[in-house]
Amino acid sequence: MQFPESWLRAFCNPPLTTADLADTLTMAGLEVEELRPAAPAFSRIVVGEILEAEQHPNADRLRVCKVNAGEHSKDGPLQIVCGAPNARAGIRVPLALVGAELPPGEDGKPFQIKLGKLRGVDSHGMLCSARELQLSDEHGGLLELAADAPVGADVREVLNLDDTLFTLKLTPNLAHCLSVYGIAREVSALTGTPLQTPRFEPVAAANDARLPVRVEAPDLCGRFSGRVIRGINPQAKTPAWMVERLARCGQRSVGALVDISNYVMFEYGRPSHIFDLDKIHDNLVVRWGRQGESLKLLNGNTIELDETVGVIADAQAVESLAGIMGGDATAVSDDTRNVYVEAAFWWPQAVAGRSRRFNFSTDAGHRFERGVDPAQTVEHIEHLTRLILEICGGEPGPMDDQVTQLPERKPVTLRVARAAKVIGMPVTQAQCAEVFQRLGLGFTEGEGTLTVTPPSWRFDLQIEEDLIEEVIRVIGFNQLPDTPPLAPVTAHVRPENQRSSHALRHLMAALGYQETINFSFVEERWEKELAGNADPIRVLNPIAAPLAVMRSSLLGSLIHVLRYNLARKAARVRVFEIGRVFLRDASVTDSDTSVAGVHQPRRLAGLAFGSAQELQWGQRERAVDFFDAKGDVEALLAPLQPKFVAATHPALHPGRSARIELDGRAVGWIGELHPRWRQAYELPQAPVLFELELDALLQRPLPAFEPISRQQSVWRDVALVAREDLGHDALMSVILDDDSALVRSAKLFDLYKPATPMAGIEAGERSLAVRLELLDPDTTLTDERIDAAVAALLQRLQQRLGVRLRG
Repeated sequence: MQFPESWLRAFCNPPLTTADLADTLTMAGLEVEELRPAAPAFSRIVVGEILEAEQHPNADRLRVCKVNAGEHSKDGPLQIVCGAPNARAGIRVPLALVGAELPPGEDGKPFQIKLGKLRGVDSHGMLCSARELQLSDEHGGLLELAADAPVGADVREVLNLDDTLFTLKLTPNLAHCLSVYGIAREVSALTGTPLQTPRFEPVAAANDARLPVRVEAPDLCGRFSGRVIRGINPQAKTPAWMVERLARCGQRSVGALVDISNYVMFEYGRPSHIFDLDKIHDNLVVRWGRQGESLKLLNGNTIELDETVGVIADAQAVESLAGIMGGDATAVSDDTRNVYVEAAFWWPQAVAGRSRRFNFSTDAGHRFERGVDPAQTVEHIEHLTRLILEICGGEPGPMDDQVTQLPERKPVTLRVARAAKVIGMPVTQAQCAEVFQRLGLGFTEGEGTLTVTPPSWRFDLQIEEDLIEEVIRVIGFNQLPDTPPLAPVTAHVRPENQRSSHALRHLMAALGYQETINFSFVEERWEKELAGNADPIRVLNPIAAPLAVMRSSLLGSLIHVLRYNLARKAARVRVFEIGRVFLRDASVTDSDTSVAGVHQPRRLAGLAFGSAQELQWGQRERAVDFFDAKGDVEALLAPLQPKFVAATHPALHPGRSARIELDGRAVGWIGELHPRWRQAYELPQAPVLFELELDALLQRPLPAFEPISRQQSVWRDVALVAREDLGHDALMSVILDDDSALVRSAKLFDLYKPATPMAGIEAGERSLAVRLELLDPDTTLTDERIDAAVAALLQRLQQRLGVRLRG
């Protein structure tokens, strides 16, 4: 909500500076997000009146003007050369005198006006456009001021450019503050300064013209008011004061009728709509939409309607989207002569979410879905009517007001003792009564209680805590004493066999990875290509068109981060993310932490790209590979020993990827990015990625202590011949399979494949050298036992894998 300070002070002018006023609003829950001046700094710019404007003798596009600057031109009119097309005698415009400083340009430095000469003619100053003063983007000519603007007066004073623009960040419960008057009402309650309450005098009807209106949906519209005004001039110029106030609320001027409607909305929080009466067929009907109906809106969009959307229709078609936006068919134009002015109360639940459903938002919808005062539709139409008559002329008809169903304001009781307990400091019944009186809340008093009947403009007062909040924010949060909290504190000790996600973050950082945080909604392309998910969970109201689905994998997010870094010339990227993924699961039910049909596990994913090590003298530079990332995964899972099983994944290289298993259960994936996606995402080389279930990473088995053996280990190296497709894991699982054997550990330390077949090694085979550790913790090993254990191992390898001893 943006508004100028001067407009606020027209309703309530407390003895506070701008900064103090902003602090008062913020401390009362109306956060002031920004304060900025209405115009940038400039000096020595006054109102000048052009007396003469003659053609420049040496330039076709320049004029030599004689300008009266009042007290600043004591020696007669100033001669100024000007190239603006609207420079003519009789108008009053901003005049920058010699020595004036204009607002800073792109270089950040102010521009100083000096005595100059243009095409041989002296120029004693400069006539300014709105763009040159940075008041707007208009640069088609000089900024024409009001004909009665005092000549020689400072332009800042004439245009009230020392005004300050407030921008409030309002929470959804503060619908009554979505207007300048609503904020002024709060300021009056907070400071005790009198509020200038408006009086809406009825406008006498000049004719008996009426438009039949029928409300068929009381659950959509609780009150509908309107009147006909005939014989208006839609091309009348909007007054400068109204254009100025609208501009300082962030609203550009469109035309007199639209400007009047917008002005009253910002002034009193009352959205309204003005129909071209001659474009309405017979009557208006307020009802719910119907399947198959469509409507072309004022913004040019054509939308499809159904039974969940409220509309205003005439005898032939739908003409307006109820509480959100009018239709193009009945929009006012320069040819409009007769209008119908409408103000209604639309139920918040009947408007909420509808504009977002059609991917746009409006000021009217923003207000109606939070709640607009239903009690003053007639008064506000009287105000609209008076403004239309003053600016556009016309003859008003009688008021038409239909009330079907208004919100029931249930009384809410405040217990003073309860308020004191919740607030944390003593408050009296008299203090509470004074707060409610200042806020304009009607109440009755009992023994230690006050019962408030919320007024029509307060939709947020429903329970006792709402009243307690009003008491303390008016008394002032700065009045709260500094008291320590009183609450039992019970320390929860994390089990030893479980570590926190923060410990994993520290471990990933120690491995050289940086954490990144990404949106949970991603591009649908990522899901199909990188997760193999053809039916992702869709976002009903995406914040951006590409971010349309919920992710079922973190890999797409990390590749997006990689591309972002590569675009900024990063040579080495290591990133990780801990986040949720979203999977369809019919077994999940609704609860405080879950959504029916959606499983939301947490995962940890990492990406490594570029060189394996930072540039250094001790090692040659090489690209990161599968085994670097595999070592990082093993460090994450230690002391658990994962198993890496060759498998295919939609995002990963089919020959350089593996499924990560713990105790036979799959817990993640690791591998290089598939060459197809490396090319599709325009990456110079393939990154290595891994993704693991977070729950598996959080589990940490407790160490089992055992004494150091008093016996020495014995080492034996064996050379084995195996077929080429035999994997390391399969070999080791057989070697270490027999718990009763003496083999304590095994390491593959050499691999040899001859270029041509040789004795002992046939085609399709290779030699594997394995170092075995044998140990009996109780007795010293003899050569006989060692030889028997090795022989038993070789026999087991021969039987299960067809592996033989190289001879």
